[in-house]
Amino acid sequence: MLIASHVKLKEFIPDKLMLKEGFNPLTNKKYKIMKKIIHKAATRGHANHGWLDSHHTFSFAKYHNPERMNFGVLRVLNDDRVHNGQGFGTHPHANMEIISIPLEGDLEHKDSMGNVTVIQEGDVQVMSAGTGVTHSEYNKNKDKQVKFLQIWVFPKEENVEPRYDQISIRDIEKKNKFYQVVSPSKEDDGAWINQDAWFSIGKFSKGNSDEYKIKKSGNGVYAFVLEGEVEIDGEQFSKRDGVGIWDTESIKVKASSDARVLLMDVPMNF
Repeated sequence: MLIASHVKLKEFIPDKLMLKEGFNPLTNKKYKIMKKIIHKAATRGHANHGWLDSHHTFSFAKYHNPERMNFGVLRVLNDDRVHNGQGFGTHPHANMEIISIPLEGDLEHKDSMGNVTVIQEGDVQVMSAGTGVTHSEYNKNKDKQVKFLQIWVFPKEENVEPRYDQISIRDIEKKNKFYQVVSPSKEDDGAWINQDAWFSIGKFSKGNSDEYKIKKSGNGVYAFVLEGEVEIDGEQFSKRDGVGIWDTESIKVKASSDARVLLMDVPMNF
């Protein structure tokens, strides 16, 4: 299998200092009155490296938008397509929570902790990089592309021991209701993350709705539409649109068509 090596590593691992010192419209005093920020799919950053076609909701690699650095501790939301048999060669991470959610195809993962696994639609993977870990990811299939979300979250505690977690969400999936796939507790549903963050997915038939209650005071929720069209807080959103809402206790999502939505409930200050 081919592992792409012609793209420089620094294009995928932005400098940590730059990430933290970048302008954040959600913590700047001038923007404290804001309750919502909308990111339509067409406004995302885009990079096509041939083997990798990626859309960036937040600044990443060569896409730099000072007004789109993060949503609270949610730092990276990349919508990646990796072509047949290709992928990311071995590269490092440290002090970042890396969450991968496959949407189509098979993604093979190898890391310095000794894990060799394949994740596919219906799985969620969490890698707490902590003090440092190296890993590679590539499309296991030679006849079709793999689609997955690559999500980075700033950790609650730095320099912890690296840790890997992978779960199947097929057994906990619910219809027309949000169900939890990531949480801060290993005793809870979903994969365990080193942050006061909760991820939930909802798969809705047209006309159905659910109210999501934010888990922790001071958190906001970022909704990302995976499929279909939905109404959130009175506004319409389509596939791959995103909206961040904070200073509220809950949000209501109603499906305007058959739809699937990812919610990321995260601390706004760090």
